[in-house]
Amino acid sequence: MIPRQRPAPPSGSGPRQDYLNAFGAEEDVFVPRTPVAGPRTPASGPPPTSGPPPVPGPRTPISGPRTPASGPPSAAGHGPASATRTQTAAHASEPYDAVTAWPDTAGGDEGDDDAAPTGEPAAPKGGKGRAFTGIAAAAVTTVLAIVVAGQVADGQDGSDGQFRSATDQARDDHDSASRVGERPTPSGAAGAPLTYEQKMGRTYALGAGLKGSGRFDAIPGVAKAPGKGQKHTYRVDVEQGLGLDGELFAEAVQKTLNDDRSWAHDGANTFERISSGEPDFVITLASPGTTAYWCAKSGLDTTQDNVSCDSASTERVMINAYRWAQGSTTYGDQIHPYRQMLINHEVGHRLGHGHVSCDKDGELAPVMQQQTKFLDHGGIHCKANPWPFPRS
Repeated sequence: MIPRQRPAPPSGSGPRQDYLNAFGAEEDVFVPRTPVAGPRTPASGPPPTSGPPPVPGPRTPISGPRTPASGPPSAAGHGPASATRTQTAAHASEPYDAVTAWPDTAGGDEGDDDAAPTGEPAAPKGGKGRAFTGIAAAAVTTVLAIVVAGQVADGQDGSDGQFRSATDQARDDHDSASRVGERPTPSGAAGAPLTYEQKMGRTYALGAGLKGSGRFDAIPGVAKAPGKGQKHTYRVDVEQGLGLDGELFAEAVQKTLNDDRSWAHDGANTFERISSGEPDFVITLASPGTTAYWCAKSGLDTTQDNVSCDSASTERVMINAYRWAQGSTTYGDQIHPYRQMLINHEVGHRLGHGHVSCDKDGELAPVMQQQTKFLDHGGIHCKANPWPFPRS
């Protein structure tokens, strides 16, 4: 509750001793001071032309004792109520005084202004009191600023980062993302998987002397024959433990054999992959050691040049996994065409075709030429060629 105003001491009586004790000797607190908003109008005299009626009884301003009210009401103030509003506006920049210094004119306590004071009187706030209050507030503000600055420094330099600004955090995140973006990204690792052509254009690690387990897994699923020629069914087996993509191998077989440049040329044949039942033959991707084992069943030696074979006395057409993974010197880095040649050459044997070679310098090598071993023979240079019908 806002404290009530106290009447001025009786005329002729001196100030109370406890009032004097509250101030130092250097300040005469009872020297008349200029009111904050100009001289007050007397409580008596002609009524104002407008505004609320004057409040009876003397009032005490915020700082110092009240000076005698004299003079007519100001033209702009129109009496004590206007002076109250003017003083309130004048102290709006003093947050510790402006709220509590003035009586509540809207309340019901105006009739008790002349009551006798009770309890210990409060020391009036003079100019020095407000100055001391302002200095104290400034000191508190300075201390708080130093503490917060220290906490911000700890958050940036130490392990506690809770006081870092959003701008600093965003900058760090951006820099971190930029550093990640500077690292080289492997092909196809940026979100999209490698395409069939990309996979078929890569070589894979596999030893030339590897001998696998000899156990096979059939690639599941069916790839329907697309043409209307003579249908050949086949199964794709991949030796366990090779570390190669069996699905890619199966896809390559189906696409290669049913290409019009291959044995499906002009609708003569069509090829269908199955994973169960009795196929016409089994295309098998196996280690060099396992390939040699199955080729030897048909009297073929693949160990000398580490090649593939059609083991005609068995159901298996053997594709040497080393050659599939690494290629050959005759094709260089053209690994995709080389793989197409491997499939077409060995299935060509299964279809009844034997070895032949080119007979003119600069011609394409026939697909049934042993292109893994050579392209040139007898002074004739042959060009690498993976297709039975390359000009289709």
